[in-house]
Amino acid sequence: MQPDLSSLLQQALKELDYGQQPAALYDPIRYIMSLGGKRLRPLLTLMGAQLFTDELSSFVKPALATEVFHNFTLLHDDLMDQAPLRRGQLTVHEKWNPNVAILSGDVMLVRAYELLFENVSLPLLPQVLRRFSQTAAEVCEGQQWDMNFETETTITIPQYLDMIRLKTAVLLGFALELGALLADAPAADAEHLRQFGTDIGLAFQLRDDLLDVYGDAATFGKRVGGDIISDKKTFLLLTAQAQADAAQQATLARHLGQPVRDAEAKVQAVRSIYDELQIRPQTEALINDYFQAALLHLERLQVPAARKAPLRQLALQLLERES
Repeated sequence: MQPDLSSLLQQALKELDYGQQPAALYDPIRYIMSLGGKRLRPLLTLMGAQLFTDELSSFVKPALATEVFHNFTLLHDDLMDQAPLRRGQLTVHEKWNPNVAILSGDVMLVRAYELLFENVSLPLLPQVLRRFSQTAAEVCEGQQWDMNFETETTITIPQYLDMIRLKTAVLLGFALELGALLADAPAADAEHLRQFGTDIGLAFQLRDDLLDVYGDAATFGKRVGGDIISDKKTFLLLTAQAQADAAQQATLARHLGQPVRDAEAKVQAVRSIYDELQIRPQTEALINDYFQAALLHLERLQVPAARKAPLRQLALQLLERES
């Protein structure tokens, strides 16, 4: 089922018309949308709907709203982070300029809302728009917390987990919930799907944090150790800081918040502390906790087990990935 859904989404993405003139406004949108990616969010929407119906063609454009919105957040996040590359290509603010990145991103948000109006019944539309707006605001809250954490020194692990829930996980949850809503699923099933997606999103982000430290550079797709080099506050670092003894705290203090003279030496030193404190198995245990919580929500869906199997398999693929 999944490859067919992916092909359906890819074709629909090619046919989307974001606008034509002025080209300086719309070319950056076509550019960022052409850079690829997993297209995970619209796929989840269609898979959520497919639990309840086999008629999916009318749901494709509302599903694509999640992808356009996601790429809008990437465009603005790249600008805020001053990131030079996105998926190996120049970011929009580098290829054009910051003002273009802001304005093109604004139009992408508008287009995301327009896609939600496609083939959504009038009785359902207010609920869909409210849930999308709530989710969009939560994603922005997560981004703001992430930026706040760059300068704050007393971040707790629960605060970090809530930040990644907002910044990453809630949109995955909404994507699945949207599919259920579009397919007229019972409210309880839509809620279980939302919770399933949110828990998978938390596990997904923690897996990303883990791969950044312990991933294979040949398959990870970006520099291993980048979070350590940039002093990024992750579950691994916060857990290490909470559990380190005096000597380990001193080692961390020598490397964190200091000018980076030897990036590889910094990565090795901090990773050694992680190894001493067994941070990797602790992170893997938390990932598994979220995964098991997600599976409980999937089990509670009132649909045949055969219909749930593709969603369970996709979740396993996401958590077993090496990139």
